[in-house]
Amino acid sequence: MDLPKSVGVMILPSVNLFPQAILPLFIFEPRYRRMLRDALASHRMFCIAMQRPDSEEEAPSRVAGVGLIRASVENPDGTSNMILQGVARVSLGRVVRRRPYRVHSIQALLPENTDSARVDALSVKVKELVGERFKQGLPPPLKFLGEPTSAGSGEAPSVDQVLRSLSEIADASVLADLVSCTLLSDPRQRQVMLETVDVETRLRYLIYFLLKEIEDSRSHPKNPEEE
Repeated sequence: MDLPKSVGVMILPSVNLFPQAILPLFIFEPRYRRMLRDALASHRMFCIAMQRPDSEEEAPSRVAGVGLIRASVENPDGTSNMILQGVARVSLGRVVRRRPYRVHSIQALLPENTDSARVDALSVKVKELVGERFKQGLPPPLKFLGEPTSAGSGEAPSVDQVLRSLSEIADASVLADLVSCTLLSDPRQRQVMLETVDVETRLRYLIYFLLKEIEDSRSHPKNPEEE
């Protein structure tokens, strides 16, 4: 998909948009209402950048996600409910303008070819760790991309459904992004994954994060009385 040279940027705390991920948004700030109107009238794209945790002022992280507006419904009070689907990770360039909303030039970040044997082995390890994660009693995601919830009830998919979905993913980059955006609860970890373009390195980071989560779960088992 062709990306525009520049796009409006929404800065949100603790939110990351990965390629192919679905992100529902409630648009209520006047500047973002304007941004939505302009996007719908042109390329239908929104950029979501996580607020830099080291900055007290509003400042986007250097790598963000660009998404395509799949649906947008305006409410009587002027707010809107929007569904955004990630299409690419991008590097934010110069600020084209700051008012009424931020617009940045963008550059798509595409992974290069890597050693397929190492990537395949790391992908297998990721899938194994996801299975181990569930064995430790850690919950499955509320929604798993590509796996509908039971009868549209909004219930979490079963562990078997999640693992079956993972087993059908052949693209290691898609696998890494999917597991990252649905299973990593720490937004800082997700941002690391978003900023890591190289697929092999991304898989290694993901394995580290999953192992840490599993080890923490073993060290601090959940008390059944707390449920």
